[in-house]
Amino acid sequence: MPLFLIFTLLDVIFIVHAAKTGRFMPWAYVILLLPGIGAIAYVLVELLPEWFGSAQGQKARRHIAHALDPGKQYRKLSDDLQISDTIATRVALGEECLVLGKYEEALAHYENVLGRPMGDEPAYALGKAQAQFALGRPQDAIVTLDELRDRWPDYQSAEGHLLYARSMEESGRTAEALDEYRAVADYYAGAEARVRWAMLLAKLGRDSEAKRLFSDVLTQMRRAPKYVRKIQAEWIAIAERGVRA
Repeated sequence: MPLFLIFTLLDVIFIVHAAKTGRFMPWAYVILLLPGIGAIAYVLVELLPEWFGSAQGQKARRHIAHALDPGKQYRKLSDDLQISDTIATRVALGEECLVLGKYEEALAHYENVLGRPMGDEPAYALGKAQAQFALGRPQDAIVTLDELRDRWPDYQSAEGHLLYARSMEESGRTAEALDEYRAVADYYAGAEARVRWAMLLAKLGRDSEAKRLFSDVLTQMRRAPKYVRKIQAEWIAIAERGVRA
């Protein structure tokens, strides 16, 4: 059977499947407008996560869905908020705003939630600090994170700790930033914390220490599985440049 007919048959099968499972919009149009590619996207976004149900599959689904229609989830959550202004909806919308770069709006949502009787949660304070940092207000992020730590001393977040170190660096408090990078690098899951620590050392002219850290990152990544190296590709590339500098 000619390849063209095979792709056409697959497109028809997936359009029928989308219609039967309530996914006709927008997938029928995506599959029709992007023959072959649309069907592949449908499998990756809808079917694989459904078949395997893994967290990684769900994450892949969100990424591809954002690529196909970056504003879809934002529009849905904005509509939901108009119907029912709940903490859960505002937090979800705040998270989506951070993903889309709508930092002012994200900050407004997190501040709104934190001001509510049932919205007093450390994760929401972290979201507020992330929005402040993204808006170029690292000093405000430090204040928010210090308040978070004082109020919830048992709360642990590697992402929050890394954000604290970055905020220190952006505020010009480099000695404190180095201490924070050193501390968070001991337990941060990826290579980012150690690479940022090495980058700051290089910026301060401490080249031998920086290169040693960059080299440690590359050694660790060479031993890691292929999928980990793919996820960490950005930081591996920076470390490779740092070693050669």
